[in-house]
Amino acid sequence: DLAGEMFGILFFVLMAHTAYGDVSYSFPEEMKRGSVIGNIAKDLGLDVNRLSSRKARIDTEGNRKRYCEINLSTGELTVAERIDREEICGDRLSCVLKFEVMLEDPLELHRVSVQIQDINDNSPVFAKELITFEITESAERGSRYRLNVAHDADIGHNAIQRYSLQKNDNFQLSINSNVDGEKKIELLLEKKLDREQQQEVKLILTAVDGGTPPRSGTVAIHIAVLDANDNAPVFSQDIYKVSLPENSPVDTVVVTVSATDADEGQNGEVAYEFSRVSDRARKLFYLNPNTGEIRITGALDFEDEAVYEIFVEGKDGFGLSIVIELADVNDNAPEIQLKSLRSPIPENALPGTEVGIINVQDRDSDNNGQVRCSIQQNVPFKLIPSIKNYYSLVTTGELDRELLSDYNITITATDEGSPPLSSTKNIHLTVADVNDNPPVFQEQNYRAHVQENNKPGSSICSVSATDPDWRQNGTVVYSLLSSDVNDAPVSSFLSINGDTGVIHAVRSFDYEQLKSFKVLVLARDNGSPPLSSNVTVRVFITDENDNSPQILYPSPEGNSFMTEMVPKAAQARSLVSKVIAVDADSGQNAWLSYHIIKATDPGLFTIGVHSGEIRTQRDISESDSMKQNLIVSVRDNGQPSLSATCALYLLISDNLAEVPELKDMSRDESSSKLTFYLIIALVSVSTFFLAFIIIILAVRFCRRRKPRLLFDGAVAIPSAYLPPNYAEVEGAGTLRSAYNCDAYLTTGSRTSDFKFIRSYNEGTLTSFHF
Repeated sequence: DLAGEMFGILFFVLMAHTAYGDVSYSFPEEMKRGSVIGNIAKDLGLDVNRLSSRKARIDTEGNRKRYCEINLSTGELTVAERIDREEICGDRLSCVLKFEVMLEDPLELHRVSVQIQDINDNSPVFAKELITFEITESAERGSRYRLNVAHDADIGHNAIQRYSLQKNDNFQLSINSNVDGEKKIELLLEKKLDREQQQEVKLILTAVDGGTPPRSGTVAIHIAVLDANDNAPVFSQDIYKVSLPENSPVDTVVVTVSATDADEGQNGEVAYEFSRVSDRARKLFYLNPNTGEIRITGALDFEDEAVYEIFVEGKDGFGLSIVIELADVNDNAPEIQLKSLRSPIPENALPGTEVGIINVQDRDSDNNGQVRCSIQQNVPFKLIPSIKNYYSLVTTGELDRELLSDYNITITATDEGSPPLSSTKNIHLTVADVNDNPPVFQEQNYRAHVQENNKPGSSICSVSATDPDWRQNGTVVYSLLSSDVNDAPVSSFLSINGDTGVIHAVRSFDYEQLKSFKVLVLARDNGSPPLSSNVTVRVFITDENDNSPQILYPSPEGNSFMTEMVPKAAQARSLVSKVIAVDADSGQNAWLSYHIIKATDPGLFTIGVHSGEIRTQRDISESDSMKQNLIVSVRDNGQPSLSATCALYLLISDNLAEVPELKDMSRDESSSKLTFYLIIALVSVSTFFLAFIIIILAVRFCRRRKPRLLFDGAVAIPSAYLPPNYAEVEGAGTLRSAYNCDAYLTTGSRTSDFKFIRSYNEGTLTSFHF
């Protein structure tokens, strides 16, 4: 059977390595699917473990079927489809399957050819089942009658090797070969025929090939013995050679064969028929049996078959050979095949990176099959010729996905025929994103203003950064860089939404403790590795009127009372005292105004609205009460306004001795004992410093420098009663200062009083009143 024949054939593999790493195999036809042709991975030096990841595959060249495939696990080249040498190559002695082995990462191409070995799977076949002759009994001994040879689709040793004729008394078989090696078989008349003894001779002709085991075919020969027709038809020539364009239309006359017969009447009429013709040729050509015209009945294609050989015989068995050669016409446009494409390609691919392999084929021959391949000019790619008909598509410059994320590449192939034919192929190539852009903030720095006493968790500002990269490479996450604000971590002041960039206050701010600070916001993408940038956010806390004025003098509360002495001779506009107050707020919230809201004698004293200075509105008269009490209100300029009040006790007198009852001016909570001590201290100190005052005045006059007299009254302005870091500013409230230490004298009275105030920087307020 056929399987036994195939496995009985000696199997061998021939490998030939070329400069391109090509491999050749020899393999018999009709092997079962899955049969191993050879280990192509070993023969090409490929890593079997990487065949799958590199997408190893077979790419055919000029074959419509994929007859072979690669086993990615073993690296073996196996049979994928039935391989019939006669179907693929016909009568050609050499039958080669050519294809390429493609691999990616990196792109690699190897050419492989498989020589198909013939096996004896076809028997000899005669063109007709019955051959008839009409031979007269007068035919001379030695006459020859030509027979059509049998056809065997196999080649070489498997083709027809011998013929045999059934044993008979009249005929022998004569076999000769012409110069082309074509066998010529004839019936040789050894013994004259006698129609009266035998009117018909029946013979069997057998053709045997050289296969193991051999195959054979037979044909019956019937010879009618006649009295006439002594001459056989004679063709005008033994071989006809015709050249025919492949695009010749159907019904075109290819050639007209002609034979003559010297006999007369019906014996001289010649009928024509095909004696040996392939199945393919029989479908393409028609022979008129009467006229000898051979016409085209199908579409001819030079690329399928370039030469057809047909045998034609006449009525009496003699024939001739007709060779029809097709001339190529440029009727096939180039075919562009994308063998491999690396898409998407990363945008950081270096110039010269191979991204694809292009194969261009043209089925025409000679110049009609020579192809030029080109690419459009406005893309950063070019084609580099590789091995025959292959091009590598490589980059020519740097790619930037943020500028252009995909390319439509048009490849044009043109042959050199006349006129030339061309074809195009569009390739869509996508650029893959690489994290090559850090986030960029929309502003170089940010300023945020937040009112003090804000609610914790309220948003104060928003930052925004953009990243032109794609997906996770362009996703921005915000965070605060670790730092300290007033020796506390920044996280205890602010927080940021990592997705939106909105900054929230963690705590309620106090302008009096913290007026401004800055933080660094980091914007980071989710690339690998991630890229980042930062921006400075300056936070300014705005003041709110949340602090009431603080009265420093006179003390608004305490267990001691303070009395200011006013000389009886004080004239109008004399400065008798001063209210000193500060406000911890700033701006207009710290602008203070002073108002007398209650007085013993409302028309006697007035106060400076912005200075707090208490002055007499008129001259003091004898009818004025000795004891004057004032209630002063201090208001700031905030919205709404806040205020504080204090009480001043004024004594109109030139001498403490004139005071009948000092304790009446004390507050309800003052004790008599404390009053007694104060009076004694006042008298003692006044006496002790009388001389000191005179000396001071003398020194000042000696230097001819007028002493600084801030008022004409009898009471010094206690301007030293200022809080830390504050100083008096005439008519403008309070401002910051390093420290204050002043001494003030009284003039224009019969009695001199002195007040000594320590620097406020030394600690708690200390005052002595005389």
